[in-house]
Amino acid sequence: MFLPKYPDNPTPPPAHTHAPTDPAPVRRSALPAVSVSSGAVVAVLTGGVVLTALLAAVAVSAVSVAIAAVVLRSLLREHNRR
Repeated sequence: MFLPKYPDNPTPPPAHTHAPTDPAPVRRSALPAVSVSSGAVVAVLTGGVVLTALLAAVAVSAVSVAIAAVVLRSLLREHNRR
């Protein structure tokens, strides 16, 4: 019977051998780089604030007109009943 000879102080084999890899290739974006100035950002933000304020004004006006219509209809109905 043949038994293999083991060393006196065995060390386990490395679990993972690290092989050097090539650096990752440089990926080029399909879109060109766009530089945005701070003035453009301020202009877009200002435009957004103005449009939001206009939308809020239109909404408040629409609610006011709807309330006025309900009140006028109620007044006219009361006037026609008399």
